[in-house]
Amino acid sequence: MAHKRTPGEGSIIRRKDGRWQASLQLDGVRKTVYGKTRSEVVQKLEELRRQAVAGGALPNPGRRTLNDLLDVYLATKQADLKRSTAEHYELLVNTYIRPALGNVLLAKLTPHRIQVLLGKLRDRPRVAQLVYHILKQACDLAVRWHWLAENPCKPVVRPQYRPKRKTVWTPDELQTFLKGARGHWLFPLWYFLLASGCRLGEALALTWQDVNLEQGTVQINRTVQRLKGQTITDEPKTKSAVRTVSLPQDVVQALRQQLSCQVLSGAVCKLVFPSPSGEYLHRSVVAHALRRECERLGLPPMTPHGLRHLHASLLLEAGLPVPQVAQRLGHATPQVTMSVYAHALNRSDREAAEVLQRAMGAHPIPFIRRERP
Repeated sequence: MAHKRTPGEGSIIRRKDGRWQASLQLDGVRKTVYGKTRSEVVQKLEELRRQAVAGGALPNPGRRTLNDLLDVYLATKQADLKRSTAEHYELLVNTYIRPALGNVLLAKLTPHRIQVLLGKLRDRPRVAQLVYHILKQACDLAVRWHWLAENPCKPVVRPQYRPKRKTVWTPDELQTFLKGARGHWLFPLWYFLLASGCRLGEALALTWQDVNLEQGTVQINRTVQRLKGQTITDEPKTKSAVRTVSLPQDVVQALRQQLSCQVLSGAVCKLVFPSPSGEYLHRSVVAHALRRECERLGLPPMTPHGLRHLHASLLLEAGLPVPQVAQRLGHATPQVTMSVYAHALNRSDREAAEVLQRAMGAHPIPFIRRERP
């Protein structure tokens, strides 16, 4: 039914399904918006007018589909994203978004459609979170280009994802690994990952020019990635990932032995941790061998990235300041470190409480119940 309008607010009606509908026409283009309340559609019309004043026309998706938007979105993101991230985004788009919503006209891309898609991915929360992120960014682009009046992702309930708690060995389990795996040909690499906190790709990209055995440091400035069946080197994950990492003396000695073994075998190459053929090691080889070694030693399964996680946990539990640990790991901010390694920080906080208890326990304070005045 129709509703009395205030001057200049546009055509507003209440639909039979209870929702409100409002329309505005400019230069022959009519745009319709919907909402649960009258005030909501009035606000949406005001936003349309602001966009029309700024851009000279109402947003007009025409006959464009979500596929059209995704094409230009992926093309524009190529320059901003690392190659591995761009390839991952494209895989997510082609696997999950295009089959479900690709042929939907932008004019009919509603929050409900997006919410239904995310609901189908509830068993894969990390995928759902990334799909939402891609759709939101793509629709933000459509709003800036006046293809859409507003981002349909805004009312959508954002998927939540919490990484699973990674395996952290006990001190005894760590000693079992260090003693039992010492004879494995990949032990120098595993030992380095544990003691440096480097990402596996960063370690595989290391050359002897990056290592200063006298000062006991390594310079991290590259990473190895596998893209479309090819091994490539690229810049590290973030600017903060370019860093110099100091190593314990035992690890420096292990690197000296690694170099000596290469010299004695006549297989010296520029890489610190090469494959038997002198090429870059494949991540899968390193991960599979580590899993098999854990099984042999009767230890909980561990991944190469888990060794980095263990490195950070040990430092934080020992009381090393979070900013220092973040710098060593190459995290963009200390907040990233705090969010990923909250369990280690909680343990440190419990230890702080125990220190306070010991201090206050030396001078117990009697509590005397007093009557109300």
